[in-house]
Amino acid sequence: MDFALDARTIELRERLTAFMDEHIYPIEPTYWEQLEAQPGRWSPPPVIEPAKRAARDRGLWNLFHPGEEGAGLTNLQYAPLCEVLGRSLHIAPVATNCAAPDTGNMEVLSMFGTPEQKAQWLQPLLEGRIRSAFAMTEPHVASSDATNIETSIVRDGDEYVINGRKWYISGAMNPEATVLIVMGKTDPSADRHQQQSMVLVPRDTPGVDIRRGMKVFGYDDRDHGGHAEIDFVDVRVPVSNLIGEEGGGFAIAQARLGPGRIHHCMRLIGIAERSLELMVERAASRVAFGRPLSDQGVIRDWIAESRVRIEQLRLLTFKAAWLMDTVGNKGAHTEIQAIKIAAPSTVEWIVDKAVQVHGAGGLSQDFPVAEWYAQVRTLRFADGPDEVHKNALARHEIRRMSTRG
Repeated sequence: MDFALDARTIELRERLTAFMDEHIYPIEPTYWEQLEAQPGRWSPPPVIEPAKRAARDRGLWNLFHPGEEGAGLTNLQYAPLCEVLGRSLHIAPVATNCAAPDTGNMEVLSMFGTPEQKAQWLQPLLEGRIRSAFAMTEPHVASSDATNIETSIVRDGDEYVINGRKWYISGAMNPEATVLIVMGKTDPSADRHQQQSMVLVPRDTPGVDIRRGMKVFGYDDRDHGGHAEIDFVDVRVPVSNLIGEEGGGFAIAQARLGPGRIHHCMRLIGIAERSLELMVERAASRVAFGRPLSDQGVIRDWIAESRVRIEQLRLLTFKAAWLMDTVGNKGAHTEIQAIKIAAPSTVEWIVDKAVQVHGAGGLSQDFPVAEWYAQVRTLRFADGPDEVHKNALARHEIRRMSTRG
């Protein structure tokens, strides 16, 4: 395993870092001011559009996409770039068209979409003209087991009729999210992993009732387009809106979630790095009991431990990315699960220490660490809770050990 960055990755990272310095960090205060002041509660702030144009002009667009429509990077090449984007989590991924859930949805359409679906939905997503959402999680079942999904998708002639309720559908409050990928059951009598299918549902389809935005630790997450609770009541879409084939929804979800999980972890390292920087700056500038906080042993312990944990996460992320490139997502299954377990909880610890060093300011809106904490804690549920990944990883280890005997 050689994790030395190649020349192209180094050049892109330098360009991306310069872009962040010039177009992202300076607009952060304006972004939040516009978000608070604008009448359209869930619309993106206007300041984001010039940043998107600048990213396209600099060739920093769709960096995540491995195909012709994107930068054509491997997972290992994208990892250090995604980390840089994570340093300004609310702005940089959107500005470069590398934001979830669009990235996963674009990959689904690239892999499984028909030519017509790609023309109607994938191309506008790749160009950043629309946003999207992925509707899987439901309030009345344990959605950590996707086979529990109860939303029904019933064929009626040349249409599918959809009924069900979804919640915490990321990005769906954003009026620019014009299409939803909805997962539901087309055949409850089939094998439990072949009951589900995915269909494309335009946001303005009759029967799509976006009931409310869900809060996360008290935040409404407007900057990410919110998390919606949605009722689907006799929603009708053409059969041609089916993605892949009937019964293929579970497999498509797994294909979507592998890269999505590691992208989250890459961005989390960026949050961790910036949290550590803020921790050090704050500790050096504050005096308590006659000494700078940076002279206090416990603070130095937190700083040192943060650096150690960041380096460990980065190496595990690189290994998982390298395996995805060399042996595929299935071959990287253990490492993807391991990093999904390790990254959110580890970065949560680092951000928590940044909050603590900032004192009361760490709880306020004057510093980003409180909202980062909420974001990071949320990722211990997103794309599967810790416990599901731990159970699957343990099951794999037990099976591997038993075959050795």
